[in-house]
Amino acid sequence: MPGGAVVRGRVALAGALVATLAACAGGPKYRGVSDVPVKIGKPYQIRGVTYTPAAAPRYDAVGYASWYGSESGNQTANGEKFRPDWITAAHTTLPLPTYVEVTALDTGRRILVRVNDRGPFAGRGRIIDLSKGAAEELGIRAQGHAPVRVRRVEPDEKDRQRLREGKPARRLPLISEGELQALRERLGG
Repeated sequence: MPGGAVVRGRVALAGALVATLAACAGGPKYRGVSDVPVKIGKPYQIRGVTYTPAAAPRYDAVGYASWYGSESGNQTANGEKFRPDWITAAHTTLPLPTYVEVTALDTGRRILVRVNDRGPFAGRGRIIDLSKGAAEELGIRAQGHAPVRVRRVEPDEKDRQRLREGKPARRLPLISEGELQALRERLGG
């Protein structure tokens, strides 16, 4: 009788192991981090609002940034694994991936960010959702949201590679007080 219990226990353990491995194999199939192919996508609707992705090579907007980080391990809109500590972001319409320069209008601090997800879909005036890592790099994590300028850029390959590896790109100098004031006026107008 005790030998039968051991066999049943081993069979149960083996069954649990097989079920666990099957669940792992059936999880999301993440795309590798790459700059190709670039995905623009079709128009889509969230909460009654239609968003139309576009190439937008001269994208330059002021508005508000928020940040997100609790979705660790989720799949981004371009199929990559979301890593909250990486320097990434979500945008409603820019191609995926796209590189942008984000400037904090409170401080003039600028960073390069790789856009690989869709959002933000909540909050008036929000134009970008930064990952937790990007919000820390820009110095706005404690605020939760902050006024920013988001401008599409084409960084050099060294900066692209660093961002594809989850590391910050090279430090950018602060913008001038005059340019910062003009951007704040754009935001207010």
